[in-house]
Amino acid sequence: MTFQLPKKVTIVEVGPRDGLQNEKSLIQTDIKKQFIAELRNAGIKEMELTSFVSPKWVPQMTDAAEIVADCLGSGARSIVLAPNRKGIDRVYMTNCRAVAVFVGVSNTFNQKNINKTTKESLSELQPIISELKEKGYFVRACISTAFYCPYEGKINSTDTLELCRQFVRFGVDELSVADTIGMAVPNEAYFLFSQLKQEFPRTLLTAHFHDTRKLALANILACLQAGIDRFDTSAGGLGGCPFAPGAAGNAATEDVVYMLERMGIDTGVELGKLIRAVEVIRPHLSRPIESTYFRFYQQTASFSE
Repeated sequence: MTFQLPKKVTIVEVGPRDGLQNEKSLIQTDIKKQFIAELRNAGIKEMELTSFVSPKWVPQMTDAAEIVADCLGSGARSIVLAPNRKGIDRVYMTNCRAVAVFVGVSNTFNQKNINKTTKESLSELQPIISELKEKGYFVRACISTAFYCPYEGKINSTDTLELCRQFVRFGVDELSVADTIGMAVPNEAYFLFSQLKQEFPRTLLTAHFHDTRKLALANILACLQAGIDRFDTSAGGLGGCPFAPGAAGNAATEDVVYMLERMGIDTGVELGKLIRAVEVIRPHLSRPIESTYFRFYQQTASFSE
């Protein structure tokens, strides 16, 4: 069987933001900064740093301004999530030049997440995106529940495509399309991302898979065959979603990098240094690191001792 695969893949590290936002233990700001620094040292060039969201609803992100002030890397794209006007106004007070917004394809998910329908969210975001682009910002649109919703079940791909079309019309630079609850299977991933690739050849397309049912790597392989060369991953497989019951963490960066490098696909990420980043954050988490590569690394390190 012949695979038509890219020679190089971009890893968008989402651990410091998407990975930690649902973490029950409040993590000290200095630890977050060290985590980010080690991720950069491992070769990560694009990263979601934090979110400008309500501290009441996401207390883990209360230190967003300080994180941005100290963690913008030179020669790297540092992204912050800002879901509404209040968040955008806070971004303007920083030197960050890349912003992520998000909308769920599912109306029910969107209402439970931000108390707005999908249509209402789009209406609010359209002038904000236009403003950001006029000011020269990089804009990333995160598409939640692109495959399945915990409340509505299977999502029609035509609905996902239409939401992506709207964002492209608004002028976004990137579409990050997410399997929020980790229910997609490889044929579904290939079908949707093949359509996205065909329809939006000039837009950056990023696949975002949660590993709830241990299918993230299989879905990433399917996306590679569909021509996708950008993937959201989280060091240590951190993550989850407070508004998506049962959603596990993201595809683990170390598992994805290991697979890709073994396949001869360059990621620019050094596994040994990436593991050091995971070791920095691990003692401060409320749950164990479950990524396959990390567990293998621990076992071999213990054996060698």
